[in-house]
Amino acid sequence: MTKTQTLTQAAKIESSATEPATELLGAEIIVKALLNEGVDVVFGYPGGAVLPVYDALFKQNELRHILVRHEQAATHAAEGYARSTGKVGVVLVTSGPGATNAVTGLTDALLDSIPLVCITGQVPTHLIGSDGFQEADTTGITRSCTKYNYLVRSVDELPRIMHEAFYIAQTGRPGPVVIDIPKNIMNQVTSYFGKPATPARSSYAPQTEPDMAQVEKAIALMATAKRPIFYVGGGVINAGEKACETLTELVRLTGFPCTNTLMGLGAFPASDPLFVGMLGMHGSLEANMCMAECDVMINIGARFDDRVTGRLDAFSVNSKKIHVDIDPSSINKNVRVHIPIVGDAGVVVAKMLELWKQLPPPVGGRLGGGQTNSTSQDIPHPNPPPIGEGTLADWWEKIEGWRAKKSFSYKQPAGAAIKPQHALARLNELTKKQSPYITTDVGQHQMWAAQYLKYEKPNHWMTSGGLGTMGYGVPAAVGVQIAQPEGLVVCVTGEASVLMNIQELSTIMQYRLPLKILILNNRYMGMVRQWQEMFHGNRYSESYMDSLPDFVKLAEAYGMKGLRCEKLEEVDAKIEEMINHKGAVILDMVVDQNENVYPMIAAGAAHYELLLSPDQDAGELNKNLV
Repeated sequence: MTKTQTLTQAAKIESSATEPATELLGAEIIVKALLNEGVDVVFGYPGGAVLPVYDALFKQNELRHILVRHEQAATHAAEGYARSTGKVGVVLVTSGPGATNAVTGLTDALLDSIPLVCITGQVPTHLIGSDGFQEADTTGITRSCTKYNYLVRSVDELPRIMHEAFYIAQTGRPGPVVIDIPKNIMNQVTSYFGKPATPARSSYAPQTEPDMAQVEKAIALMATAKRPIFYVGGGVINAGEKACETLTELVRLTGFPCTNTLMGLGAFPASDPLFVGMLGMHGSLEANMCMAECDVMINIGARFDDRVTGRLDAFSVNSKKIHVDIDPSSINKNVRVHIPIVGDAGVVVAKMLELWKQLPPPVGGRLGGGQTNSTSQDIPHPNPPPIGEGTLADWWEKIEGWRAKKSFSYKQPAGAAIKPQHALARLNELTKKQSPYITTDVGQHQMWAAQYLKYEKPNHWMTSGGLGTMGYGVPAAVGVQIAQPEGLVVCVTGEASVLMNIQELSTIMQYRLPLKILILNNRYMGMVRQWQEMFHGNRYSESYMDSLPDFVKLAEAYGMKGLRCEKLEEVDAKIEEMINHKGAVILDMVVDQNENVYPMIAAGAAHYELLLSPDQDAGELNKNLV
């Protein structure tokens, strides 16, 4: 960058400055910019290339730093913080292995649309390309796993880049942004003018307002629907709590059934009679069959993931599809749709609600024969008047037939091994008044947590969806507990997953975090074992965990409370002891080794070809698809 370009850039920033110019070191600018972005906590791990930033942190008392024990954990903790607050999570790591260790978390955040800003140290500019100590091509490595990344080449660029990164991370489809900063730039001085009133990057302007002609087409199609379904994803949660409230009002006013993706759980209350459960590979029978037999599908903030669609050529072939997404590249990427709407989910849903209310009865207010009071918590079961040739009541009658199959049902014989479903059903019952924040790792326990824990609010469910990252749960719970110090935070995990980032027990104890870790211990990599049983002739290759630690003693070694539950009659008492203890707890829940997750859509199957538990059969239902 030439001196003229530098002065021009500085003038542009100063023209929209929010405070007088100050001469600061690059490291001080990093801290100051974070504070001006409203950041109150940073998750990180120090190293030589970022010591100037750690020195700047030491000299102030406004910005809190949480010292994790591994950089992957820093990114997951920042994800948990971001997901539970709606704010940007911030990560600070050093060069080389510090940056490369963060890659898994960055990829996880990209696939699940979590806003992160990750600041990485880099060797001094004159050493870049020389294979210097702890040098890595961080921008090259992270190009495919971030929404955007920067290599800062001049201290004069640093103020603009810091604020631009936050703008990019949290607008449009959220995602992770990396800022790679050479150490010498952290020690150089430049003018800092504060946070610009308007973003300097005019080339990036995500579309938030929809094309109203498309919205009107969507409403017209919805008004004639006989078998509609709302298919709601994490994009609605990313749009904010108000967006979820507006969506809930729209769904209740239409009387349409609503299903959520794994990442969308909590966007619509699980207790609402219009909720037909989670859909997808391990979703409810009624949700998946609604998707198969619907005539109008209203996709809001979901991306037609393969775990939802199953075999694409068989996916909802007779439906007209509306797709609302802020990311235009997601439209028609996997599934061709009839009415694409690009825009912020909250903005679009608000406009859809406004237009729906303008429709004449009975369409404009379907609940309870035209009732439009959507604020009541005691909503009557939908029984709408006839619309067109078919009736919404006929659709609900069919849905109730699928519901009657109770696809999430299980048998818990007295005196038998604890079923993992039973353990989570009891956790749900014993904690529902406290509205807990739940994190999970990945595997069978994750799917059972999605099925048996009921999410009434957004931002209370944190899991790794797109990447499926084992080791996510404990550090994500750290981030959530930091963000929600008075909240009940429970990490539901498995004995295999929890060992992936077990070192974060040290972080939990350093900051005296009262989070609870519930291990569903079946001594297997459960989902691996399930697939080996179903598709690999019961050849359990390397899926049995025969050298596990004593989790009670491990907890005690870290100074936290350790509990074990092996008897069915002790389940409630042990869960209550866990949640009532004032400090951190590990509860090792020994569960049935042979239990599988049902329903299940096998790889390569159509989304209506569900495998139910052995004492159920979806075959008859699958023969009569429209």
